[in-house]
Amino acid sequence: MLIVQKYGGTSVGTLERIQEVAKRVIESKNAGHSLVVIVSAMSGVTNRLIEYAEFFSKNAPQSKDMDMLLSAGERITSSLLSIALNTMGYKAIAMSGRNAGIITDASATKARIKRIHTKNIQTALDDDKIVVIAGFQGVNEDGEVTTLGRGGSDLSAVAVAGALKADLCEIYTDVDGVYTTDPRIEPKAKKLDKISYDEMLELASMGAKVLQNRSVELAKKLNVNLITRSSFNHNEGTLITGENNMQNMEDVVISGIALDKNQARVTLRGVVDKPGVAAEIFSKLASKNINVDMIIQNTSKADGTTTLGFTVPENEMDLAKQVVDGLASSVEIEADIVKVSIVGVGMKSHSGVASKAFSTLANEGINIEMISTSEIKISIIVAAKYGELAVRALHNAYELDA
Repeated sequence: MLIVQKYGGTSVGTLERIQEVAKRVIESKNAGHSLVVIVSAMSGVTNRLIEYAEFFSKNAPQSKDMDMLLSAGERITSSLLSIALNTMGYKAIAMSGRNAGIITDASATKARIKRIHTKNIQTALDDDKIVVIAGFQGVNEDGEVTTLGRGGSDLSAVAVAGALKADLCEIYTDVDGVYTTDPRIEPKAKKLDKISYDEMLELASMGAKVLQNRSVELAKKLNVNLITRSSFNHNEGTLITGENNMQNMEDVVISGIALDKNQARVTLRGVVDKPGVAAEIFSKLASKNINVDMIIQNTSKADGTTTLGFTVPENEMDLAKQVVDGLASSVEIEADIVKVSIVGVGMKSHSGVASKAFSTLANEGINIEMISTSEIKISIIVAAKYGELAVRALHNAYELDA
């Protein structure tokens, strides 16, 4: 089998941890697998590099210089792991994003992968070498170093796995896999053996931190089977795959409950209720790259105005207020809310999922402030003080600990 393994910052956080990762890689090599290993920077290194830049500029620019700076952390880790493997008697070679043929667009600090020229990687694999690639980076068409933004090493791993048509892509982190909800909120949460791409995308976008959603989107596009597991033990992880690879998945109505605390609500009162006004409001928000999520518009009043409410990430609420000021009689912002999301592909073929959620929250005295739905998700806005209670109540109502 050809396996791509990715190790995150906590997994390679110290020299001792890199040595343990080397031993784990060797276990897979001794099992007869061909291996490509993608690594993140050692834990804390990227933040330290950003601090160095901020010594000179408090608002460090999104520039080519930052790409050069931030890409250094992963190159250090890949070199150290390759040195460790060679010292242990196994042929290995370290590659930067450039060496690995990862070509991106030219966007500074948030580039997107366009294609991968796999010749150098394949040559090394044919020579029975373990290929260790610095994640989070590539080069643009002009040969300039680029970085992929938050979660970029996961993205590197999935892209390389897709380009090589690898049998499996293993994402090693500091958690055992994907759980039915955050175990810190609900101790009875269970680890899932399998989950579909679409369910994982919903959970990732709703606050689950196991995988970055760009990497899941790419895995779905390239049909890459992902396993997320811990580098600190040998427990089985969670397989993220297509629906066609999951038996009886409709029997499981709900796969997980997510809690997103990074939410704020913006309410516009006295909005003129005529065609084009809503388009103007949301076009202005989009022009500032503000991510609008849930939207509710009330029935028009006798004076021809209405109330329009929507949610945005909490760290964007002040900017959102500035953008929409003057487009309504008054603008209110509220940060003391959370979003609770119920996710499961089984919703497609089962009725009563929403009614159970609403009755469960009602029984706990939790008022629902906003609702949005998709084919496999129900998201509910509640007061922040009820967020964790809502998660536990819903987890129990759908018997996710069974």
